[in-house]
Amino acid sequence: MPATIDVAEPSSSAKGKAVIVAAPHPAKWKKGTAIIDFVLRLGAIASALAAAATMGTSDESLPFFTQFFQFEASYDDMPTFQFFLIGMAFVSGYLVLSLPFSIVAIVRPHAVGIRLFLIIMDTVALTLATSAGAAAAAIVYLAHNGNSSSNWLAICNQFTDFCQKVSGAVVAAFVCVVCIVFLILISAVALRRH
Repeated sequence: MPATIDVAEPSSSAKGKAVIVAAPHPAKWKKGTAIIDFVLRLGAIASALAAAATMGTSDESLPFFTQFFQFEASYDDMPTFQFFLIGMAFVSGYLVLSLPFSIVAIVRPHAVGIRLFLIIMDTVALTLATSAGAAAAAIVYLAHNGNSSSNWLAICNQFTDFCQKVSGAVVAAFVCVVCIVFLILISAVALRRH
């Protein structure tokens, strides 16, 4: 974007002086978006790791008559929760590996290839995080409310700690999804301005 120079009308006190108004420097704007990109990546990493760790540690046992016969609820009892844990672990791993590319985008704000790579990989990570979070949210809904037409009982009345942990993991996953959406939008705006 070229800088503009506005010349003010000469007045009686400022005869022969010109006023120069420059447009914001595009490199500073791109560097600012790259810094926001880095901070959002850190937030997405924190929420993805929190989602995976919370799901991985969610289990609860209820005694039934004796200590030797117990009911147990654990994330590994349901393939959907296993998919959630693996998916969020992959997303957090990708986000950690993308940090050096984000740092390079801060140092070299005009590098188009890095932004293009990040926007493509962020879209893949968004797809994985959204599908894992949505699948787990469906199971959490069934755990809370059940389904009378299929005779699935709500288990959250008995397994309250388990349900709180898996619900928290799903919320953390969707926080990660929102962060990744903003990462994609920032990269798209930065590429559009190039």
